[in-house]
Amino acid sequence: MIATATKTKYEAIIGLETHCQLNTKSKIFCSCSTEFDSPPNTNVCPVCLGHPGVLPVLNQEVLNSAIKMGLALQGQIARYSKFDRKQYFYPDLPKNYQISQFDLPIVEHGRLEIELVDPKTKEATRKTIGITRLHMEEDAGKLVHAGSDRLSGSTHSLVDFNRTGVPLLEIVSEPDLRTGQEASEYVQELRRIVRYLGIGDGNMQEGSLRCDVNISVRPEGQKEFGVKVEIKNMNSFSAIQKAIEYEIERQIEAVENGEPILQETRLWEEGAQRTISMRIKEGSSDYRYFPEPDLPPLEITDAQLDEFQKTLPELPAQKRTRYESEYGLSAYDARVLCDDRDVALYFEAVVSGGASAKGAANWVTQDIAAYLNSNLDLDITKIALKPEMLAELITLIENGTISGKIAKEILPDLLEKGGSPKQIVESKGLVSISDPDELAKIIDEVLAENPDKLEQFRAGKTKLQGFFVGQLMKKTGGRAEPKLANQILNKKLNG
Repeated sequence: MIATATKTKYEAIIGLETHCQLNTKSKIFCSCSTEFDSPPNTNVCPVCLGHPGVLPVLNQEVLNSAIKMGLALQGQIARYSKFDRKQYFYPDLPKNYQISQFDLPIVEHGRLEIELVDPKTKEATRKTIGITRLHMEEDAGKLVHAGSDRLSGSTHSLVDFNRTGVPLLEIVSEPDLRTGQEASEYVQELRRIVRYLGIGDGNMQEGSLRCDVNISVRPEGQKEFGVKVEIKNMNSFSAIQKAIEYEIERQIEAVENGEPILQETRLWEEGAQRTISMRIKEGSSDYRYFPEPDLPPLEITDAQLDEFQKTLPELPAQKRTRYESEYGLSAYDARVLCDDRDVALYFEAVVSGGASAKGAANWVTQDIAAYLNSNLDLDITKIALKPEMLAELITLIENGTISGKIAKEILPDLLEKGGSPKQIVESKGLVSISDPDELAKIIDEVLAENPDKLEQFRAGKTKLQGFFVGQLMKKTGGRAEPKLANQILNKKLNG
């Protein structure tokens, strides 16, 4: 990070252009496969390669996905829109133009609420980010620079056209973001929505979600924007946040030192944790847009929009709000549960099975999450422990049949093999000891075996109570019913 010693307060103005790759089986204008990681140049045809005499045909699922995403972002869906040719020349663009949307995009004037949760207080602050537009377009190919992981230093370059024609939604935000944390959360929320809708996987490491950042700084109170710098193609949420934080400080330092800020495109260099100049932008590019002559305009009726609206699932922000109000969960727990729709649905099924919401949240976000983190090839829909069986396990704890310690001991088997927790507990004789007379007898044995510790406790070392609890649990194999056992132990220790 760059250290600056300045008394002037500055404000960052940040806008994002996000490309979401859709998970349709075929490309946007042809029937070629969109399968990721296929051998180079195998998912291609004369249409996506731009051979003479071929005609594009719009994939209906791409339009459906664009409308669903537009509705999820509370945008205005255009009743009439069209495709345009965006002219530019680059080796990975076989037609030397890209079919996109220019002046009549499918969606405009949307909004996205982001939520920032303080990890210490677990409280959330919310902010609404404007969405300028959302439009459909085709992806370009991919250049592979051989001999180096960067263009500089490579001996030659190869081009893979498999990605050419893969459908994209480009989502352009208003310049409403102010920090790297806000920008990172904005992109994460977009990914959640894409996944909830089932229209894409949002995997940044595979390029399914790509983000360009436009950023400038200005003294607080100034209305005019500063000189805008673009940071291209970051592939992780942490990189987005770090690149913005670095760039804010770099630009502030330049202003303080009287140095000009160039309108340029920069890249984030992960190893050095800095942005580096890629190319200078002397002005806005002239893409010479004109309406795509081979594709008819798009017309959407109110009746069609009503049908699309009915298909929308409960979205992440709606779920988080409901979990807080209906289940009484903290903003932090609601956020963790709702990050993945399958996890949220699993949690809801556990609660429907009779478990308390807080108990279900704790087990899903802690023990189940830890298991999934150690088994990356699994997701929550594939684990052997079904939601109704986790509900049964939590109920056994909450009604005092078993202790939390016993539950954690049998959890690995349940996760690997499934089955009924109740049957396992009964077959292994793990039911909690809840007979007061039996517990009192065992506690007397523990005290008799540790007279020195008992004397120290009664002399004022009350922290030793934890020692006696541990000895009791050890003697009972963790089967002592915790609440009753503590009540009896307290009476005997202080008797």
